[in-house]
Amino acid sequence: MTDNNKENKENKEHNESKQDRKAKKKIRFRTMAVESESRYRTLLTDKFKNRKQWIAPDESKIIAVMPGTIVTVLVRKGQVVEKGDSLLILESMKMQNNIISPRHGKIKAIKVAAGQNIPKDYVMIEFED
Repeated sequence: MTDNNKENKENKEHNESKQDRKAKKKIRFRTMAVESESRYRTLLTDKFKNRKQWIAPDESKIIAVMPGTIVTVLVRKGQVVEKGDSLLILESMKMQNNIISPRHGKIKAIKVAAGQNIPKDYVMIEFED
């Protein structure tokens, strides 16, 4: 190998290592705390970065967390319910799920009926604010 070829090869290797260093600098590590005692450094994947962002739930609406069929509606419009009272029965995957009230309040609207098929994220009941 000639001296000129050796120099070109060394320059390429040097340039590649420079590019590798630049790429490593672009990687952003995130620090996360687990139980506020342990700290970990991690990389965020593209899947994580492009995920659907979490939105705080609206406590005035009862939203279906899974698709299913309404078996029974146990409340009526205008009724005052306590936290923990049963509102309706939602059947999904051959299981009957008792939907309970997350708060005390008055029922503003019931948007479902017995026998109705509903998709995920469907608003079933609304409370007055």
